Amino acid sequence: MSLNVSPDLLSAAEQGEIDEQDFVRTIRESLPYAWDTVSRVATELGNGTAEFADNQIPPPDETARGQLLRALASNSIRGGLEKHFGVRLAFQNCHRVAAFPAHAEMSDSYQEFVSPRSQLLNQSPLLRNC
Repeated sequence: MSLNVSPDLLSAAEQGEIDEQDFVRTIRESLPYAWDTVSRVATELGNGTAEFADNQIPPPDETARGQLLRALASNSIRGGLEKHFGVRLAFQNCHRVAAFPAHAEMSDSYQEFVSPRSQLLNQSPLLRNC
C-alpha cells in the first residue's frame, strides 16, 4: 500500500472531496523518506541560484527506495508534493529526484534532465535492479 490512510480520511474520500492538507499530511506521515528528500531538494532550489536542485545519494535501504518510487510514480502523490512545495519534480533511476521551478517544463535544464539521453548517461551497473 502506498499510503497509511486514516479511517476518517478514507470516510471523507468515500463521501466526496477531501481537504488537500489532509492528503499532504498523509503523504508526509506515510512516506517520510520520500517527503524528506523532496523537502530537501525543494529547499535547496529555493535557497540557491541554480536552475534546479537534485538528490544524487541512493536511499539507505529498500524501504526508503520504495517510498521514493511510490511517491513519484503516483500522479496524485507527486502532484500533491509539487503543489505543496511549489516545485516541478523530475525523477531518474531509483533515487535522483530533482526540483525545478514550478513552471519549468519548457526550460532547457528541465528538458535536458528528463531527456532519454540524460537517463542513459545516468545509468550505473550498481543501480541495475533498483
